[in-house]
Amino acid sequence: MSSVAPDTLALQRLYHWEQAAPSRVTLTQPMGQGVVQDFTWGQVADQVRRMAAHLQSQGWEPGSRVAILSKNCAWWLMSDLAIWMAGYVSVPLYPTLAHDTVNQILTHSEAKACFIGKLDGWEGMKPGVPEGMPCISYALSPDDARRNYDGWDAICARTPPLQGAPVRDAQELATLIYTSGTTGKPKGVMHSFGNFAWAIGAGIKRIPMGQEDRMLSYLPLAHVVERVLVEHGWLRTGMQLFFADSLDTFALDLQRAQPTIFFSVPRLWVKFQQGIHHKMPPAKLNRLLSLPLIGGLVRNKVQKALGLNHCRIAAGGAAPMPLSLLQWYSKLGIDINEGYGMTENLAVSHITEPGKNQQGSVGPAYDGVDHRTDPDTGEIQMRSSALMLGYYKEPEQSRDAFTADGWLRTGDKGRIDAQGCLHITGRVKDLFKTGKGKYVAPAPIEDKLGTHESVEACVVTGANLGQPLGIVMLNADAVAKASSTEGKAALETSLTAHLKSINATLDPHEQLQCIVLVTTPWTVDNDLITPTFKVKRNRIEDIYSANYERWETSGKKVVWFGQ
Repeated sequence: MSSVAPDTLALQRLYHWEQAAPSRVTLTQPMGQGVVQDFTWGQVADQVRRMAAHLQSQGWEPGSRVAILSKNCAWWLMSDLAIWMAGYVSVPLYPTLAHDTVNQILTHSEAKACFIGKLDGWEGMKPGVPEGMPCISYALSPDDARRNYDGWDAICARTPPLQGAPVRDAQELATLIYTSGTTGKPKGVMHSFGNFAWAIGAGIKRIPMGQEDRMLSYLPLAHVVERVLVEHGWLRTGMQLFFADSLDTFALDLQRAQPTIFFSVPRLWVKFQQGIHHKMPPAKLNRLLSLPLIGGLVRNKVQKALGLNHCRIAAGGAAPMPLSLLQWYSKLGIDINEGYGMTENLAVSHITEPGKNQQGSVGPAYDGVDHRTDPDTGEIQMRSSALMLGYYKEPEQSRDAFTADGWLRTGDKGRIDAQGCLHITGRVKDLFKTGKGKYVAPAPIEDKLGTHESVEACVVTGANLGQPLGIVMLNADAVAKASSTEGKAALETSLTAHLKSINATLDPHEQLQCIVLVTTPWTVDNDLITPTFKVKRNRIEDIYSANYERWETSGKKVVWFGQ
């Protein structure tokens, strides 16, 4: 590992801001009904010290694991820091997990305790918490949790703050980040304090961030991107973080934050686009944007409506961004930098460079990151000082994750162009062979399929079939439209035309036989998507594969599942 300066490590950054800016507001937390609570650096450090003293008083072995199960909030970040200050290892859990997965992670990690925070589905998760496990609630925790567990505020009120400046070595294990489980059970990815310090240092060289920046934290902090970009970006720069209250208030939360840096997943960028199109039809918007003076006014109005009029850096990742979507946002004056990474490398692998036209790629590697593709399989492989220490309790899987010469196997296929930019072309294991003996890479076709305004999510499949087919989960607007005979017919006509336009761009063996429309949502609860909105292909196959041959031979271009 490249050496990292001690003053860049997480706890040392907290001590720095505690001394340098104790009275500056750094966290803004919505408390419901329009009320917000601000935290200064001094208040953050004081509460972290008190909670760390409480955790340390439990007498657990150094390096013991302590879990966090909560939506993003100020106490989430303070819990993480308190766990580290006390000498322990944090284990974040997604706030949307089923109780079986909650239990699996808490049991596998051997967590000694769990912070139970802001949650929408606590009653469904509660059975997953092992009986007798000590838990701590927040001010925004569900009523049941606040009644039954020791409260954060009460603990801080009765516990003197931990003194001094306890530090953790760069090589020490900081956290277990459990993968979202697209291919099976989540794996606990082990990362050190030095990994995080190096990763955010490399990130800032490509995407400059500073003390005057503002960010809205709303994607799960259990996810690697939010953890590195938001938590460690905050600690490194001292910027102000705002939190989202709820899905219903998201637009207001965004307006409150007025972020200067904004990261989102493709699914939300698409929803933003659809929301704008609902207010202004695409043809009219394009016409207005093409007018010299009016175009500028329209751009400003749309940016302001989104809450992004102060945004100087916009980014996307976690799944491919369709080129047409990137180009659409560019017309609005919002250039989205597309990034690529994974939990195993702290998401610091590639990202497009601000101000450069690298759309269609995920940009060049970050400084300090080496990349290559396997000449036989096309697999992308990389190495850096942010690579995981391994999978917790899984030595065999840890070995398999790396090549013999120490490069991380990403499992993704890609190519590196003459400018050094990486283009993702699919997953090594997602390739399937049709009945004609031809291999099909589903990801590029899914990108095209997902550009239709009615498509929420989709999967291209078809192993051993004559031609591939697309399974499409319709969004709520499309499902409502299909409830009438006229709306259903219009939807079928539109999607048939969409299919025809896609097939015109594909090689003969890739062309879709038909599109299958699904009206039941794919959710975390029914185990069809991960908490990061990635579709679980193996589960899709389990549920729908018995119908494939019938759909292929139906003679229809648009087929309704269950009809």
